[in-house]
Amino acid sequence: MNHIKIIIGDLISWIREWFEENGPDKYAVIGISGGKDSSVVAALMVAALGKERVFGVLMPNGEQPDIDYSQELVKYLGIKSATININDSVMGVIDGLKHDDNIAIISKQAMTNLPPRIRMTTLYAVSQTIDGRVINTSNASEGSIGYSTRYGDSVGDMAPIARFTAEEVIEIGKFLKLPKKFLIKPPSDGLCGKTDEENIGFSYSVLDKYIRTGVCEDEEIKKKIDERVIKNKFKQEFMETFEPQLYNHFYPW
Repeated sequence: MNHIKIIIGDLISWIREWFEENGPDKYAVIGISGGKDSSVVAALMVAALGKERVFGVLMPNGEQPDIDYSQELVKYLGIKSATININDSVMGVIDGLKHDDNIAIISKQAMTNLPPRIRMTTLYAVSQTIDGRVINTSNASEGSIGYSTRYGDSVGDMAPIARFTAEEVIEIGKFLKLPKKFLIKPPSDGLCGKTDEENIGFSYSVLDKYIRTGVCEDEEIKKKIDERVIKNKFKQEFMETFEPQLYNHFYPW
């Protein structure tokens, strides 16, 4: 317990220092899904900045059956919030793609990644409107295997739980005394109706153990994880740029 207390204390101090340097008196703007990650991040921001400086954004895509989790969380934390349905925006882009003669068919991956990117655009619109900073809610387990949308839920202005595994995030939530229902709800992508673990093909407990110890008893799962880590490494990096070092004499400025 003392170990967790020290880590969380350091984390809260880091959040305060980051805001002092990058946004004194500004809001922490968080996309609230009702799952453990956004719930824990919101609770951390309240602990670090006070509930008056935390703003939650609920972004259903049409009808969201489990939106009550998000509504209950913002009420429990006592933070301000807004609900912005992104369905019209999503359908507007899809309709535009469908009616373009040069696009034969919309790929499944494009359909999957479109809502997260529109959600991030929405978060930045809210942030710039109320004078805030967008807080990323991704954890280390998702990040390691690329289970995120590039320029969607993988980005933000700062990332408080990006170095903690999924199970460690739950422990942080317990320490912050979040109700159990916000921590044990099966995580889902909110896109295809499946849980995260159904989508990735293995459990977070197996993945987290492999991340922290390098041990995975199931060789097939180990291979699957390794392949995903390599395949999605680019998501953890900035885009590559060409550096014209040998051509500086062409740049008179």
